[in-house]
Amino acid sequence: MSTPRSARDYRIYPAYCFKASPTYDTWVKLTAATIQTLRAEPDFQSQNIYFYLNHPIRFVRIVGVVVAIDDINVKYTVLTVDDGSGATIEVKIVRLTPDVYNPVESPSNTVIENLDVISRFGVFEVTVDHQRLDIGTVIKAKCTLSEFRCVKQLELKRIWVVKTTDEEAKAWTETAAFKSEVLSKPWRLTSTEHKKITDDIKMGRKKAQEYERMKLEHEARRKEHRKAREEYLGKREVRLESRRRKEEIMMNAGALV
Repeated sequence: MSTPRSARDYRIYPAYCFKASPTYDTWVKLTAATIQTLRAEPDFQSQNIYFYLNHPIRFVRIVGVVVAIDDINVKYTVLTVDDGSGATIEVKIVRLTPDVYNPVESPSNTVIENLDVISRFGVFEVTVDHQRLDIGTVIKAKCTLSEFRCVKQLELKRIWVVKTTDEEAKAWTETAAFKSEVLSKPWRLTSTEHKKITDDIKMGRKKAQEYERMKLEHEARRKEHRKAREEYLGKREVRLESRRRKEEIMMNAGALV
C-alpha cells in the first residue's frame, strides 16, 4: 500500500485555488488502497475533500470485482469492491425509499438511473442496465468520498459493468498513468497562475456587485413606476368621483323641476 509524503513537504493552497488543480473537478482514477490513504485536512473538515500530497480530491473512479453485496436497509445497499490493490472498499448505493419512489417518474428505484435494487420476500438483486450484478462481476464506478467509522467509503454516482478483460486492463493502465503523471508530484501554482485566479475572483466580485447595483436600480425604477401609477390612478379616481358628484347634482336638480 503506497503512502503519500507528509503534507508538511508542500503547500496546501487555499480553497479558492482548488479549481485550478488537475484533480478537484475530475473523476480521479484511484485504487482502493490509495483511496484509504487519502488525508483529511483540518481546514476542510466535513467538506468531503481529501488530499493526496496536496492534490484536493472530491470525486474518484474505481474499477474492481464485486466481492460482497449487502442489503443494509431500505435506504442503503453496499457493494464491496476488490481491485487487487491490497485493499477493498465499500461503495454505498442510495436507494429511493417507498414513500418517495414513483415508478412512473423515475427510471430507477435508486439515485443512479441505470441501477435498481430488487428487494422483496425471498428475492434480493442489484441490476445495472437490467443486468444482474453477481459476486465476481467487474464494475467501473464513479463516486464521491466519505468516511464511516474512520474508514473511507464511496457513495456511488455512476456505474458500468466491465465486460471484457481488455476494458479492465485499459482502466488499470489509465489509473497507473494518472498516478504517475499527476499524483506522484505535488501540485504547484506559478505566480502567473495565482494572479490569474485572484484576478478572476476580483472580476467575478466586480460583476456580482455590478449585477446587484443594476438589480437595485431596476427595483428602484419599478417602485417609482408603481408609485407614479398609483398616484395617477388616485388622481384619476378623484377626478372621476368629482365628475360623478357633479352629474349626480345635475340629475337631482333636474328631478326637482
